Amino acid sequence: MNGTVYLVGAGPGDPELLTLKARRLLGVADAVVHDHLVAAEILTLIGPGAEKIFVGKKGGAFCCPQRNIEDVLIGLAREGKTVVRLKGGDPFVFGRGGEEAEALVAAGVPFEVVPGVTSALAAAAYAGMPLTHRAHSSAVVFLTGHEDPNKPDSAIHWEDYAKLGATLCIYMGMKNLETITRRLVAGGLAPDTPAAVIQSATTGAHRQFVSTLGRIALESEHAGFGAPAIVVIGAVVNLSEKLAWFAKKAASVPAVATSASEWNSTA
Repeated sequence: MNGTVYLVGAGPGDPELLTLKARRLLGVADAVVHDHLVAAEILTLIGPGAEKIFVGKKGGAFCCPQRNIEDVLIGLAREGKTVVRLKGGDPFVFGRGGEEAEALVAAGVPFEVVPGVTSALAAAAYAGMPLTHRAHSSAVVFLTGHEDPNKPDSAIHWEDYAKLGATLCIYMGMKNLETITRRLVAGGLAPDTPAAVIQSATTGAHRQFVSTLGRIALESEHAGFGAPAIVVIGAVVNLSEKLAWFAKKAASVPAVATSASEWNSTA
C-alpha cells in the first residue's frame, strides 16, 4: 500500500510560528523532503530515524528540478512511508504545492495539506505593517515577481494592479523590482506611494527598508537588500514607523532568536 505525503508549510522562519500539526508530523515521518528556506531549528524536530532529503532552490539555482521532486515523493510513498514535504511559508502560496498535489493524485498517492504562515503575512506583521486597515486599505493582493521562465509572456499585468487601491505584497520580486515598480507607476500608481522591502522576515536576520514606489528598487539595492525578501506597497507601509514592534525588540534585546538546542528542548 502507498504511504501518505503531507505537504507541510514550515512558516516564514521563526520556528515558533510552526503549527502543532506540522511539529507532530515531523516527529513521526519516515522521510522529510525539505526546501532551502526551512529554519534549521525546525529541522531539529525531525525524528532521529527519519530520512532527510534536501531539494531546495536558492537564488534561481535549481538543486533539483520540480519533476524530480515529485518523483521522489511518489517513490517514497510507494515504499509505504509517511512522507513530509516541508516547504517554507505555505505550500499553496507560491510554493508549487498545487503542482505536487496534482502529481500525487495522478500517481494514486494519498496526500494531505498542512497550511503554514505565509511569508507576506508574517513579514508585514513583524514589520508593523497591517496589510488591511480601515483607514488605509480594504484589500490585499499577493503577487509573484518571479514566474515560470518557460512562459511566453508574463501573466501579471502590473499596470492593472496599480488601479486597485490595495496593499500589494510581492514575493520573489527583488531581481525584477525595478521593472515591477516602473510598470506600476506607468499604470497610474503614484511614485510617492509608500513601499518597503522586508528581508529574512521573523528571523534574527530580519531587517526592513522603507521608501517610496519610485525609489525603492534603487535605494534598497544600494542598502544591500536582497532575497529572501517580501516587498509591500501601499499606504499601510507608513504605519511601520510607530508599529514596528519586532525591530524595536531586536534593538533592545541582545539575542532575538534562541539557539536550535534551546528551542528544541522547550518547544
